[in-house]
Amino acid sequence: MHDTHHHKPSRLYLLLGAFFVTNAILAEFVGAKIFSLESTLGVAPLQLRTFIDDPLDLNLTAGVLLWPFVFVMTDIVNEYYGTKGVRRLSFLAIGMIVYAFAAVYAIMQLEPAGWWRTKTLADGSTIDMERSFDAIFGQGLWIIGGSIIAFLVGQMLDVWVFQWLKRRTGERWIWLRATGSTVASQLIDSFVVLWIAFGLGGSWSASMIVSVALVNYAYKFVAALAMTPVVYAVHGAIERYLGRELAAKMRAAALRGE
Repeated sequence: MHDTHHHKPSRLYLLLGAFFVTNAILAEFVGAKIFSLESTLGVAPLQLRTFIDDPLDLNLTAGVLLWPFVFVMTDIVNEYYGTKGVRRLSFLAIGMIVYAFAAVYAIMQLEPAGWWRTKTLADGSTIDMERSFDAIFGQGLWIIGGSIIAFLVGQMLDVWVFQWLKRRTGERWIWLRATGSTVASQLIDSFVVLWIAFGLGGSWSASMIVSVALVNYAYKFVAALAMTPVVYAVHGAIERYLGRELAAKMRAAALRGE
């Protein structure tokens, strides 16, 4: 007869890992879409004045909608599986992202079927499906590289800040270590990805990178605060699933780095 108590941590890690990796890959692919937060909410453009010439509106990559969930999963995994658990998932996610982009790049080389290439829409207009497919999925190597490096740096910083705060607060103040580690890691993530993708790989000036990164980070900061109830809800569900005794043992082992 299987020991259900023994298998619970493995099942939980598998579930958290699947959600973690899936959201990381999705965030990379939907990041090709830039959306207007003001238009989505039905409000006037912000026209924020910064230290660059042109005023900034809240135009964000769609990927930022999913990254807060990735960082929440990072904190949850860190709580019960420690640094090693997060590191395994981070490298797994990076490997799967690289694999996904390589697979898409190979698929882009396939010759499209003649009847599929052009699609007629309901309004009578036509679109080139092949060009649209390549434009959406064929992100530049600098963007891919910048995103992966920023993700890895952000994850490692998130883990370190989380454990540093936990050693000083113990089991108290879940919100502090979860939110604190997230806002710190996403600050670095916001700047690194833009600097590599559009600074080294593009023609953006330093002021443009800093200005856009600050707008992106402002959203991530607000999202991190808004996700605090989610952290508590997930934490409570895990405690009930594992049981107090097992959960306490896992948290203690995670803090010791076992």
